[in-house]
Amino acid sequence: MGKAQRSRPDPVPETHGRGRRLDALDIRDGAEGATFPVRVQPRASRDALGGEREGALVVRLTAPPVEGAANRALSRFLGRALGVAPSAVTIVSGGGGRNKRVAVAGKDARTVRERLGIWMEE
Repeated sequence: MGKAQRSRPDPVPETHGRGRRLDALDIRDGAEGATFPVRVQPRASRDALGGEREGALVVRLTAPPVEGAANRALSRFLGRALGVAPSAVTIVSGGGGRNKRVAVAGKDARTVRERLGIWMEE
């Protein structure tokens, strides 16, 4: 007989999905709708949410970062995740880099956080 295993407390409270925190996302209500920072990882093996890094939502996209392909893929992906048309997702800043700020028309910060939490759990 082996030693009895002790149960360990969860080291990261309030997590969604695979232990990735969503409560640290910097989602704000603004005139354009909910706005939040996104860190894009282009040329990933599949489109997916990658959790949170330094207050930004990490989004992995299969699209390459050329001629706006990754930006279009980001709008489509976030639109699907948040239940809005891709045209409702606007890149407010950072269109040419990996770090962006996006706005989602017609959604408030609370709704965006809830929808992203559901996607993280899948």
